[in-house]
Amino acid sequence: MDLAAKGNDFEKKAEKKLNGWGIFGSKYEDAADLFDKAANNFKLAKSWEKAGSTYVKLGQCHLKLDSKHEAASAYVDAAHCYKKTSTTEAISCLAQAVDMLCDIGRISMAARYFKEIAELYESDANIEKSMEYYDKAADFFQNEDVTTSANQCKQKVAEFAAQLEKYQTSIDIYEEIARQSLKNNLLKYGVKGHLLNAGICHLCKGDVVAITNALERYQEMDPTFSGTREYKLLVDIAAAIDEEDIAKFTDVVKEFDSMTPLDSWKTTLLLRVKEKLKAKELEEDDLT
Repeated sequence: MDLAAKGNDFEKKAEKKLNGWGIFGSKYEDAADLFDKAANNFKLAKSWEKAGSTYVKLGQCHLKLDSKHEAASAYVDAAHCYKKTSTTEAISCLAQAVDMLCDIGRISMAARYFKEIAELYESDANIEKSMEYYDKAADFFQNEDVTTSANQCKQKVAEFAAQLEKYQTSIDIYEEIARQSLKNNLLKYGVKGHLLNAGICHLCKGDVVAITNALERYQEMDPTFSGTREYKLLVDIAAAIDEEDIAKFTDVVKEFDSMTPLDSWKTTLLLRVKEKLKAKELEEDDLT
């Protein structure tokens, strides 16, 4: 008998158990055992839809037995099967698992699955929803003092916010992470990167005075910052913007990139800054 057929066989037996007579508890326990076997066979057969729906049935049995932890696990297993076929179904199962985990106080596990939901939305290019769930995950991780994971999720929110031109949101997040990181010897090395990201968002807003003020604040926050290439990059770009000098802007960015390659996020934002600078130049050419 092939695996899918075995799965069907176990599933039928499980349904029969549920529909038959029996002591309330044991009937659901027996059915759960059979659904578990069925789901495993479907999984091995790569029948992802069937495996997913069977894990949901398994979860429902656990709920009848008031075993929320096991139920949540089954819904997570279902989600991981559905991931292969339907992001929507996967998200729905993970969201239900999160609710159950919250009910029993498993906050860090819930945070992990919030993050997974965020990643699924991200893979579907649903940036707003992805931001929302990274934010929820960050909150939960923070509540459990899992700072590194919280910061990873916050950085995702900041990245997406900047993509959506919500620069102030990004700035606030990066500055907050930088402040937190300064208190932690292991995270200190990342501070200049966070301040660079915040600075680039300031540049996108195009307010030279605000950029200058921000750089002064960053210097107060971290006295070592002014000795970094990141600081120099921000200062030089601010000067290029102030002087409306596109050639200088290009040279400065090129020089930095040759030593520390810029990732696509920074490149995208710096291109926006350059486009604004070009537009300004054209405007002034029109006026002369």
